[in-house]
Amino acid sequence: MADQSSGIPQFELGELSRVHHLIGVVSGKGGVGKSLVTGILARELNRAGKSVGILDADITGPSIPHMFGMADAHATAADEHLIPVESKHGIKVMSANLVLADETQPVLWRGPVLGGAIRQFWGDTAWGDIDYMLVDMPPGTGDVALTVFQSLPIEGIVIVTSPQDLVSMIVGKAVNMAAQMQIPVLGLVENMSYAVCPHCGEHIHVFGESKLAEVAAGYGLPVLGTLPIDPAIAAACDKGTFEDDLPESLLPDAVALALDLPELEVEQQEPQGPEPTMAERAAAAAAAYKAKKAAEEAAAPAEETVEQPAAEAEATEAAAE
Repeated sequence: MADQSSGIPQFELGELSRVHHLIGVVSGKGGVGKSLVTGILARELNRAGKSVGILDADITGPSIPHMFGMADAHATAADEHLIPVESKHGIKVMSANLVLADETQPVLWRGPVLGGAIRQFWGDTAWGDIDYMLVDMPPGTGDVALTVFQSLPIEGIVIVTSPQDLVSMIVGKAVNMAAQMQIPVLGLVENMSYAVCPHCGEHIHVFGESKLAEVAAGYGLPVLGTLPIDPAIAAACDKGTFEDDLPESLLPDAVALALDLPELEVEQQEPQGPEPTMAERAAAAAAAYKAKKAAEEAAAPAEETVEQPAAEAEATEAAAE
């Protein structure tokens, strides 16, 4: 959570809304598939039986509504509250494209107006009871990203990148901004990691070999998954059939981490010292996940080592015979 000592006020959540988890999806540059990752996480959490909302903070370049078949839909209002548009499978979305007359209309707004839109999408929208709210951030580290980090109670962020030589710089910008805002980084996702040959199934590294593991290790962050270049998914985004056509079980590690995050709204109990902040809980969950994966990786060679003496014993017996 952002440091409140700066004096910047937090945007208040409306009385008709309750959000249990708030996760940002960010990138250090545009064109790496941030909205795709947001959509995948939303759909997979939805398939897991969770109530999901997407706050599309990419105000000037929103693509979430089109992906979810909302190209001709518009948000409505009731009793001074915005009503988010609900997708075919129940994912609630609020986006700039849903308040424009036409999705091709440009958004020519300056910084203060952009910040006001984020405040309305968060506080003036009747979200209802949401288990997981995903914030599709604009690329880079500009005004809107700063507003979201400072004014919304972001629990943690997922950084999206691609397999290019600039990956270290891209990740570094996002990691450093999150650190300055005191927001935990839950992990990294690499999009466009490879293409699959339709004839032999070979993985073709179109943009070169991945450097994700090396970069993640350098920053001490877990790798939450990789995604291939998939023309079928791209076509589904264009047609607005993303929810129906998305293959199941994409980014399972990222989804598992999200599902393991502790509840933000805890039952009242006897005070045992200062209650952990949302950011501290998210950081602890990310650290626990990383430790779990490390333990699993360490256990695999150990099992092979245990089995080796038995194999050698059998070979010795056979030679003796």
